Amino acid sequence: MSKIFGQLAVIGFCVTALSACQTWDTARLKQVKETAQTKSNALIYCTGTDDCEFERLNKVTIVDAENHRVTRTAIKQGLVRLQESSLNKSNALYLSVPPAQHELVIRFYPISKDRAEKLHVIHKFNAKQKYTFRMYRDRIRTKGSLLNVSAPDPLCVELMQNNKPIRRFCKPYNVLNGLGEFVEQKI
Repeated sequence: MSKIFGQLAVIGFCVTALSACQTWDTARLKQVKETAQTKSNALIYCTGTDDCEFERLNKVTIVDAENHRVTRTAIKQGLVRLQESSLNKSNALYLSVPPAQHELVIRFYPISKDRAEKLHVIHKFNAKQKYTFRMYRDRIRTKGSLLNVSAPDPLCVELMQNNKPIRRFCKPYNVLNGLGEFVEQKI
């Protein structure tokens, strides 16, 4: 009986420690203040799936792929912000980056947390602009063989600048091997 109570105590301690880490991350993100220099930054959001994470901006890791936590380096550099209105949402984080050309890697989870779809983008982000990466399924019905028609619809990510689409990347499903990669399309 005491062994069971000991195990329950250990499990309770682990749960408390994990929730404390998340609360600590949230508290650190809330302490990031806007400065005169960051007021001209570009703001970058991601939407369209239950969860998406900014993996990397240039060489700075934003959200660790293993534990899904924001890195200290990203917080210290002031790249990560927390949306006040969506504390309970999984897409509560957004980026505040200096205006320039950046390489950005985003992980989208369209089906589950087990399988991420990664998008690598090099883009010139302008000052005082809002950018949103929005993932969706391109629901196009085509005629063809049963094999081609039964394939899943392409997965697309649209980059919007102030609610205007400026770039689109789609990942068609390859019937032969099931794999594909994001390819930019004309808008």
